[in-house]
Amino acid sequence: MEQAINFLSNHRDIIYILILSVIVGVEVIGKVPSALHTPLMSGANAIHGVVIIGAIIVMGQASPDNIPALIIGFLAVILGTLNVVGGFVVTDRMLEMFRKKK
Repeated sequence: MEQAINFLSNHRDIIYILILSVIVGVEVIGKVPSALHTPLMSGANAIHGVVIIGAIIVMGQASPDNIPALIIGFLAVILGTLNVVGGFVVTDRMLEMFRKKK
């Protein structure tokens, strides 16, 4: 418990920045009009593609003895891939709404 308290007290500035960035992010996303959600979703997919590549690079650089780093990297690759695929599925469905019906 003392380690957690020391970590929080030593990294107080970073924690404040994290909390403020979450609040600003929620406010910005909440005010986006519906017409812009499709382009934003495509941009988010591109960003998560970069996350997947970064996780693969980190896993490749980790030593075989560092099991926690390999597990976290593997989870990052899996979750990032699920996020990208799900984002493209949602984007495709949204674009279907704008296509002319035959």
